[in-house]
Amino acid sequence: MNREVKAGEIYRHFKGFKAFVITIAKHSETNEDLVIYRCTNDNCDNNSNHEEGIYARPLNMFLSEVDHEKYPDVKQKYRFEKIK
Repeated sequence: MNREVKAGEIYRHFKGFKAFVITIAKHSETNEDLVIYRCTNDNCDNNSNHEEGIYARPLNMFLSEVDHEKYPDVKQKYRFEKIK
């Protein structure tokens, strides 16, 4: 399955908060793709370390599967899943 992240899409993190994708950026030194997203107080919960603000996360990490050994009760397959 080829997953692609695009600006304007909304994703649910496995800990419950929602992330609005602003853009995909390139790290200036490593050339790594980064997902730039916004999390606001009204869509973040107490189970994450996210507060209102703008965040950057490596694209590979954004698209990765949840570590089910570390989080055995999580039902979501991927760290971030697109909300349709």
